[in-house]
Amino acid sequence: MRASCPAGQDLESDEDSEEDDYQLEVGAAFLLVVEDQAAHYAARDRRPHRAYLTRGDLLRNPRVHTPFQKVLLGEVDRAYIATMGLDVSTFRRILAGGFEDFWNTEPIPRTDTSAWGEPRPQKRSLDAAGGLGLVLYWLNSTMLDKSLSQIFALVPSTITRYRDFALQILLRTLRSIPEGLIAWPEEDDFEALSDLVVARHPLLQGAFGSVDGLNLPTATSSDERWQNAQYNGWLHGHYTSNVLVFSSRGELIHAAINAPGSWHDSRVSSAIYAQLEDKTPEDFYLCADTAFPHNRNSVKTKIKTPVKSGARTTREHLQFLDQLVSFRQSAEWGMRAIQGSFGRLRLPLDANDARARRNLLETVFRLHQIRVRLVGINQLRSVYEPIWTETKEQKQAWGSLKEMFFPDIRKADRVAKFHYIVVEEE
Repeated sequence: MRASCPAGQDLESDEDSEEDDYQLEVGAAFLLVVEDQAAHYAARDRRPHRAYLTRGDLLRNPRVHTPFQKVLLGEVDRAYIATMGLDVSTFRRILAGGFEDFWNTEPIPRTDTSAWGEPRPQKRSLDAAGGLGLVLYWLNSTMLDKSLSQIFALVPSTITRYRDFALQILLRTLRSIPEGLIAWPEEDDFEALSDLVVARHPLLQGAFGSVDGLNLPTATSSDERWQNAQYNGWLHGHYTSNVLVFSSRGELIHAAINAPGSWHDSRVSSAIYAQLEDKTPEDFYLCADTAFPHNRNSVKTKIKTPVKSGARTTREHLQFLDQLVSFRQSAEWGMRAIQGSFGRLRLPLDANDARARRNLLETVFRLHQIRVRLVGINQLRSVYEPIWTETKEQKQAWGSLKEMFFPDIRKADRVAKFHYIVVEEE
């Protein structure tokens, strides 16, 4: 027999169930309202700490009416040099030398697309000239990506992607054109280089260039061993070591780059010693400061330096050393030409990506070659090439300039304390 329930009890159960459902719906709606308000307040509180530029904050079209396009289309050498370090004709030379072809025929790497896809240069925010301008602006300044965003009308993420791609193909271009070459002189070139020096310093017969080290600040590495390798105890900081050799024309003829800051110059310069031993004729030599190692028997006559404090010498040798100090300062001019032009080197280099650091340094040094050979911004050439000695008036002009410049050079020499000499009477 089935038990039966009173009709009033069934009605009461239905009412209780409807009441429970109603309570659940009200609770769910309340939770949605609370979550929505919480998200609103969280976004409001987070907004000041997530400052960035969006497409709507910038000029509409990156290819027209931007600050960069104003400079590009103006085609004024002064403006090009001030912003990109190159004049108009040199800018075009790099474009035609391979940069434009690379830009138009290779895909820009992205993590969300296929690396083997067909490039669509007409769809890009910048054309090849814009890409070259972007990387040159970045190399010649210390500006942040948000500043570049305003100049080129691109959001920061696009700035980063385009810049990395442009830096890669710029290096490939500089390696392929003769103006970007860094090479040791041929045997017939040493005499001509030495003649430029002797015209200013008659006692330096055989000098064809100068050498010095360049230590660039580097960020601390997350790898403790690499961080220790980059620490330079003499300078009390983390650095990347480079040794550069400049000819008397102001061109780089050798660059040993991207060595750890703790390495001694003798270790960084091993390839330079090989060039002096194997590819430099006898009676020709480089000038260096007293700190540069030159104790190898095979290069003692091919690297000449001033003597240290307390050394004894004759008056004739003192005159030779005086001219040696003046010419050795040309390496400082070369260093200044590089560091003064490429502001990016004043910021700490990436400590954790050795390959990117090396590519950046090689690009800068090859661009220096371009500036020296094509743009003509070159203090060494201005001083040592005999362009002011054709007439009596020009000789007088050189004499007055010499009186103006060289006393200041001696005073500003950072190793001048090593050049004090006790003269031995004959």
